[in-house]
Amino acid sequence: MTTKASNRRDFLKVAGTAFAAGALINNAWAGGESTIKVGLIGCGGRGNGAAADCIAGSPNTKIVAIGDVFQHRVDSVRKNLARHKDRVDLPDDRCFVGLDAYQKVIDSGVDMVLLATPPGFRPQHLEAAVKAGKNIFTEKPVCVDGPGYRKVIAAYEMALKKGLGIVAGTQRRHQTGYLETMKHVLDGAIGKIVGGRVYWNQDNDLWFRQRETGMTDVAYHCHNWYHFLWTCGDHIVEQHVHNLDVMNWAMQSHPVSAMGMGGRSNRPSGDPKVVGQIYDHFAVEYTFKDGTVINSFCRQINGAAGNVSETFVGTKGICHAGDYVINGKRVLQGNDNRPYVQEHTDLVKSIEAGKPLNELKQVADSSLTAVMGRNACYSAQILSWDDVASDTVDTFPTNLTWDMSLDVSPAPLPGGPKKPRKKK
Repeated sequence: MTTKASNRRDFLKVAGTAFAAGALINNAWAGGESTIKVGLIGCGGRGNGAAADCIAGSPNTKIVAIGDVFQHRVDSVRKNLARHKDRVDLPDDRCFVGLDAYQKVIDSGVDMVLLATPPGFRPQHLEAAVKAGKNIFTEKPVCVDGPGYRKVIAAYEMALKKGLGIVAGTQRRHQTGYLETMKHVLDGAIGKIVGGRVYWNQDNDLWFRQRETGMTDVAYHCHNWYHFLWTCGDHIVEQHVHNLDVMNWAMQSHPVSAMGMGGRSNRPSGDPKVVGQIYDHFAVEYTFKDGTVINSFCRQINGAAGNVSETFVGTKGICHAGDYVINGKRVLQGNDNRPYVQEHTDLVKSIEAGKPLNELKQVADSSLTAVMGRNACYSAQILSWDDVASDTVDTFPTNLTWDMSLDVSPAPLPGGPKKPRKKK
């Protein structure tokens, strides 16, 4: 009788042989072990969740290294994960703190990394993980500006050559209801898409963290990361990217231009070094190569009406994607799955099958779609895809150190500079 364990051993032997022959098999479990050693980079709320989802997603994963810029976050994740007992092994010498903690996790002997830091760090971390030959789960978005996008695309191409698995936290792509609904759309259930709208209109302004005594500028930006451009990319990039990703999925492409408007009407006013610099509302008109226009709205305002959804109008009907409804009929008949867990299951299974998923290009394009909309609103100009993809303004601080001072410009005034000036 063939057992599951013997099947895995046979797979590992075959994978090792194929890799030696130059086939596109990733280098995980090079030592012949059946356990996938996982390192977590970024120990905030999403990092906590990603680690738990990774454990739930496959019986063959084990969290063996963690890292963050803050000691208290490392301690918190370590404590929270302790309940998983035999699925976690986190001695002191594999718990790292500091701006270089990401590299220490990558270099700690792990087979796969979970990237869950603030988005501004993502291009650097993706580049390092791919260079080291690690499989990756990356949270969205994966870039906050043009230079970051180009770095991610280079990492994607390198990952293809190395046969690495990369799955992104755009969980709708792994959600049963969305998968079934989008299959019908792509099979022509509503005909050719001629218009639509995607929303993330939130009825609150999310969270804001006050600066704590003794914090350096960099520490405060990492602590209150949602409110600064270089760490977050603004909420259209960090949050609305989910809906924009569904838009690109439905259109099977990215838009070629954007125009829009937005502003900061309800967030606190004052010194941007204290209150931050992001907007609280955006309205963008995206145009695709075939001339199709899809409208995008997102806002974070207390007391506003909430609406998080995607709707597409075609020549044969209409699809409410998030409701799983096409032409008035619900597509999903059974129960939905747990997409935050499923994305990890799909990643591990693809690697074990020798056919690693690589979602980095699609999430990079969706991230740049959001950046294009943001910059169009900041500038009050019509921007093309090429304008944004080739933009040379890098929002990431040059030669970042923990004690450096960071200049923070006010929220952009539409019609003025395309974006806040580069940090120094």
